[in-house]
Amino acid sequence: MSEIRDGGLWESGKRKIDWVENNMPLLRGIKAEFERTKPFAGLKVALSVHLEAKTAYLCKTFAAGGAEMFITGSNPLSTQDDVAAALVREGLGVYAWHGATDDEYRRHVSKVIEAAPNIIIDDGGDLVNLIHTKYPELLKNVIGGCEETTTGIIRLIAMNRVGKLKFPMALVNDADCKHLFDNRYGTGQSVWDGINRSTNLIVAGKNVVVAGYGWCGKGVAMRAKGLGASVIVTEINPVKAMEAVMDGFKVMPMNEAAKIGDFFITVTGCKDVITKPDFNVMKDGAICCNAGHFDVEVDVAGLKAIAVEEKPARDNIMGYRLKNNNRIYIIAEGRLVNLAAGDGHPAEIMDMSFAIQALSALYIINNRDKLNDMIIRVPREVDQEVARKQLGFWGAKIDTLTQEQERYLDSWEA
Repeated sequence: MSEIRDGGLWESGKRKIDWVENNMPLLRGIKAEFERTKPFAGLKVALSVHLEAKTAYLCKTFAAGGAEMFITGSNPLSTQDDVAAALVREGLGVYAWHGATDDEYRRHVSKVIEAAPNIIIDDGGDLVNLIHTKYPELLKNVIGGCEETTTGIIRLIAMNRVGKLKFPMALVNDADCKHLFDNRYGTGQSVWDGINRSTNLIVAGKNVVVAGYGWCGKGVAMRAKGLGASVIVTEINPVKAMEAVMDGFKVMPMNEAAKIGDFFITVTGCKDVITKPDFNVMKDGAICCNAGHFDVEVDVAGLKAIAVEEKPARDNIMGYRLKNNNRIYIIAEGRLVNLAAGDGHPAEIMDMSFAIQALSALYIINNRDKLNDMIIRVPREVDQEVARKQLGFWGAKIDTLTQEQERYLDSWEA
């Protein structure tokens, strides 16, 4: 039993999935291995990740390994209905549709938890939170799971700190082959894909304000610079702010940057990054969007409260006119701009991220009786395996240490 918008859309979804399969050789190889070994046979996997073609191929990879799949989206605006239909046609359970209301979204997330999963693949922590708070009787079924995002990891660590996390979760986002590439190069490109597709405006010569200079912020700022923008970074961390300065960017508080910015992109994982005082000093035509997981970074509700007029400006862009007659524009309701206004990260980037997901889930089930901690770091050998395979697909080779070199590096006397 699934809940999707329209099963008749499956052909379009299948074409999308076929396209990413051709561009995800890492996951394709893992899928072939899973088909042979069936490591997830007899297990139920609940997955909440942005439901588009690349995620669909991850779902098919788990299913190839014998898993019974229960799938939902991690954001109502990133679900692609044709992709959902294609998965259902292949016999996977899907509970999601594009533009779900808050109640519909909660119902869909609940449906995958009610399946009593053994493995949880989460993106932002909604599944983990729900099973702990609303379905504690199902915790006994869970072997463990994986978390995809920085935001989700923050929630997991907070739960574990107070002893509330009841099963081991692998911190996929902390793996080098995930955050160094997905967050920097994936977010950097896909954010601007979403902005440019939505606005059809030039970036060169504009002032771009990037809130947060973690790996995602670095990527967004780097691509903005490449497009010809003048980049301003806002930060709370003095070390990251210093890094931004040395990377060639201006650094200032948001209330100062708000006066001169043309584009604003939040990538912090926090709330209330752009608020009423900032909107009130923005210039006419300022465009705001969010690339953090939850739609709490840009205070859209606060903007609505001070606006005297609200009307659509373009598809997926809402305009708000303030008392001073300046217009402020919000892309994708303040939700993830790269997915709610685009197709998300490139397939080659998600190939690495989802390879880490699949291999981390395999590590969890293969070591289920040995895991004493609830917070699991992705094993270095998983990271290294993914990196070596990726280099091979790129046709790149690296050197190997000789025995003498290894002895030299291990010795304190040399």
